[in-house]
Amino acid sequence: MKKPRYGWLAGLTALLIIASGCSSKEGADQSPGAAEGRNSAGQNNKTITLKFWGGVPEEAGPLDMVKAWNEANPGVQVEYVRYVNDDSGNLKLDTALVAGENIDLYTNYAKFQLEKRVQSGGAQNLSELGGYDIEAAMGEQAKAWQFDGSYYGLPTVSSKSFIWLNKNKLDAAGLKLPDNNWTQSDLAEYAKVLSKDSTYGYVQGTNMFPFGMDGELQNEFVKDGKSNLDSPVTRGSVESWYKMMHDDKSMPAYGEQIATKLQVDASFLKGEAAMLGSGNFIFRNANNLTDYPREFKIAFATIPRPDGAREDFRLEGGLSDVIAINPGSAYKEEAWKFLQWYADEGVTYLTKGGRIPASAKIDNSQTQAKLVAGFEQLYDLESMERVLFGGEDTYINTVPIQLNDLRMEELEHYFLKDKTLDETFQSIGKRHNELIARGK
Repeated sequence: MKKPRYGWLAGLTALLIIASGCSSKEGADQSPGAAEGRNSAGQNNKTITLKFWGGVPEEAGPLDMVKAWNEANPGVQVEYVRYVNDDSGNLKLDTALVAGENIDLYTNYAKFQLEKRVQSGGAQNLSELGGYDIEAAMGEQAKAWQFDGSYYGLPTVSSKSFIWLNKNKLDAAGLKLPDNNWTQSDLAEYAKVLSKDSTYGYVQGTNMFPFGMDGELQNEFVKDGKSNLDSPVTRGSVESWYKMMHDDKSMPAYGEQIATKLQVDASFLKGEAAMLGSGNFIFRNANNLTDYPREFKIAFATIPRPDGAREDFRLEGGLSDVIAINPGSAYKEEAWKFLQWYADEGVTYLTKGGRIPASAKIDNSQTQAKLVAGFEQLYDLESMERVLFGGEDTYINTVPIQLNDLRMEELEHYFLKDKTLDETFQSIGKRHNELIARGK
């Protein structure tokens, strides 16, 4: 494995080394669980408590999951600690791990986040624990989460992005549900038609603007030692978003979306936008008719391909919600037992909040039933099954964080009309080549 590239984490370690001391041992002895007699070797019968950090709101399933486990396992209780999966929330988690706080398990939502925790010694090598065949349970895509051939986290969720459609508006406009081969040009035409009866024909989170670019490149960001981001297809994908914003006005302009902090899911669920680009986590709001009352039926479509895309174009996705065990935990064996149960059963309690279990032991039909339980009449179940469970091939996106940041900075300039398309891709290439030269 390469040496850590995350200097900030090394600095954080140095600042906290005195405070942490022998925290993996002494910190555990002083924890609430230790006061109750925490002992992995089973030297006493007192109840122990595992602290499990995750980013899913408690009411979206974790509390039900914890209740089910705790009732069946009185000797090993689990306490769920919610952290927000954003920059500040992940920094809070990293700081707690370095400081030796009482954390037994925690969830990672991006590979680069787990990578830096592995490099800093904050994740247990699960391959050393054994007793569970990760690839048999989660499939070949699990291998994308290996580091030097070993697993430091267990993927538990199948993550997917797709288009949410207001089927009532589509029907009124005489538009058919898109097939799996539709393109960004098709999306633009749909959005133009649908915007006549909506504030916007289409909305999406800002993180999705590079999707077409990345699906075309599939992690081949460098070719022959130079930046590989500039091609007719990647340019066309970016230009299509620009035209929808400024020419068709069928989606919000980037500056407006940022300035107003537009909540794209709320915009769609309120009927202000006819289509939404997002992921399965939106189900927790789509099923919340108290805060997001609606009567329209939701249908689903795949993310459109950029025009002229390669034949094997794929979207990022695959497995997510990768749960790691803290090497400093006094109860790694108990944590590993709980984690296996969580992957094969416990995660189903989070399905109502949009989590799609990855384990082969959980049937897709049961997952779909739980996703829409009580709201079946508000979904087009046929398109849901085809898009969410149709076996569409995806890949794990490994874009380096520095590259992703500079790329988004340049795309912002383009969407804000500060730079032309040519200037934008020239700047992306120049800055990327500088990163490559520095070995980043």
